[in-house]
Amino acid sequence: MTPSDARSAIESLTDAELLAEVRRLAACERRATVDVIHALMELDARRLYLAQGCSSLFTYCTQVLHLSEHAAYGRIEAARAARRFPRILELLTEGSLTLTSVGLLAPHLTAENQIALLESARRKSKRDVERLVAAIHPLPDVAASVRKLPQQPPAPAAMPLASRQTGPEPSNERPVEAIATRAADGGPGEALRPDSLPRKPAVLKPLAPERYKVQVTISREAHDHLRRAQELLRHVVPNGDPALVIERALAVLVEDLERKKLAAVRRPHRTAPPTASNSRHIPAAVRRAVWARDGGQCAFVGDAGRCSERGFLEVHHVFPHADGGVASVGNLQLRCRAHNAYEAEEWFGPWVAREPTAIYGDSVRTRPSGNLSSQAL
Repeated sequence: MTPSDARSAIESLTDAELLAEVRRLAACERRATVDVIHALMELDARRLYLAQGCSSLFTYCTQVLHLSEHAAYGRIEAARAARRFPRILELLTEGSLTLTSVGLLAPHLTAENQIALLESARRKSKRDVERLVAAIHPLPDVAASVRKLPQQPPAPAAMPLASRQTGPEPSNERPVEAIATRAADGGPGEALRPDSLPRKPAVLKPLAPERYKVQVTISREAHDHLRRAQELLRHVVPNGDPALVIERALAVLVEDLERKKLAAVRRPHRTAPPTASNSRHIPAAVRRAVWARDGGQCAFVGDAGRCSERGFLEVHHVFPHADGGVASVGNLQLRCRAHNAYEAEEWFGPWVAREPTAIYGDSVRTRPSGNLSSQAL
């Protein structure tokens, strides 16, 4: 079957058939991955990569099998761990364990702890497995430090490839170096500047139970705020430890956000009278009750279970406000932005127009204009 035929076959499936097909394909992919790992185990034991002109199994995987470096490393690590602990292959086949989890666990597996550790990691996310590893192999705290990063060099001016000079340069001018440029469509465009390259992601890694390493790059303004906070807290934190300063700052920030978004106050006011049925206002007491009942998590339940999203939450009217739904605890639930829009589309139909809501950085995010049944938190 050609790729176009396969695409046509997929597009002709009903929703239920497509969901079933994706599950089947994912299971096939897992089985195929386990078969590759099993074969790599034997290939590694026989050292067959040497006769193929490769000095290592990694080189064979990347240069002969054309796997990416990340894919090769993960499969090789899983193959060598599975040789010692065959249970890994069973968990990979059934989808209870991922290659990422195997890579995190492999250095810490022993004959004594393998059963308990592998069972503890079943169906766990990468972050959960990192915490599990930190519990059995705690690391010392990272020394606190604040340092200035080197400045990026100024970006050279872009110069089209076609403008390269083939003749000798004039003696009174410096040679001009042609710079290859590309745009989103692969053609000529703006030069790639150092400050436009993607930054390394922030680090948030558990070191031990209840201890985490956090590494981020902050602006000059944030740095000045940190220094000022250290000065003001000298009587409480004499050494100015940034970790303690940030911990206190986050506690204040979270308390302020919960007060504004969730009406979480220490001394709630007397409960206000019920809101009129035509009002969009949600009383603070109702917001507190809804948040507590739903546990600060999207309450949408699908065929595969409840949504686990805890960000971009909105208060959702089960019976839409636009159709007379009231702002009562029984008619309100928490929804993530995606599921709130999904349910609104199921109720009102596909959107014809969208209106801008909030601006985040340089981009404008939009939401359906027909959904008048929610409030963002």
